[in-house]
Amino acid sequence: MFEQIHVARISNTSVLRLDRPERLNALDVAMWQELAETIEFTQRFGWLRCIILHGAGGNFAAGADLGEFAAKRATPAQAAEYGKVMDRALRAIRDCEVPTIAAIEGACIGGGLQLAMACDLRIGGAASRYGAPLAKIGVVMPFPEIAYLVELVGHSTALEILLEGRIYDAAEAKEKGLIGRIIEEEKVADEAIATARRIEQGAPLSHRFHKKLIRRGLDPRPLTDEDYAEGFAVCASEDYADGIRAFLEKRKPVFRGK
Repeated sequence: MFEQIHVARISNTSVLRLDRPERLNALDVAMWQELAETIEFTQRFGWLRCIILHGAGGNFAAGADLGEFAAKRATPAQAAEYGKVMDRALRAIRDCEVPTIAAIEGACIGGGLQLAMACDLRIGGAASRYGAPLAKIGVVMPFPEIAYLVELVGHSTALEILLEGRIYDAAEAKEKGLIGRIIEEEKVADEAIATARRIEQGAPLSHRFHKKLIRRGLDPRPLTDEDYAEGFAVCASEDYADGIRAFLEKRKPVFRGK
């Protein structure tokens, strides 16, 4: 169904592999479109509890495919249209109701880094490398991606990343907050799957509300009574009732996302 995104199911996790290894998984317009469609399609399945993104051939993604910029991103109007395609994919990941994990090996540069930033969790291999050297080709990280970067690493570090345009090793990337943990390169996929399994054991509604409430907490608008009430809404769910019963009965709960 998809040409450049390979989809596999492991337990209740969907594993999406960027499959353009001959270009280090650099994303062209078609691949951005396909990624958005894949995420949107995958979320239709009721069994889904987590999504893992990783790249084929030992690299996550070496950025957007600059080879098509002269033809498809040559003017502000073209760039804006290109940005809409890219934004659709990034928002699909960022707004996904289930937790998302970026399993990063090798290059995670430019658009690849923006893709990883849209995920909830980022696991990096010891040999992985990161950066956004956009100024070196005269391009600007637009909204909303630049807001994602500031949210992730803070104002000062975001400026450092964009102004210097350096490429960081995994240790410095973790220090700057770009990734959450570092794993031996050959064990990145296994660690991502193990992380997904731990997520699967939790209540889907808890995950969904935690994602929503954390996002709302970053919004500068004053919290409303409705916002406060959402933190307790899950107590009306079947999963909450079974979770409490399971604890008292010393058994594992059976969560159905209801």
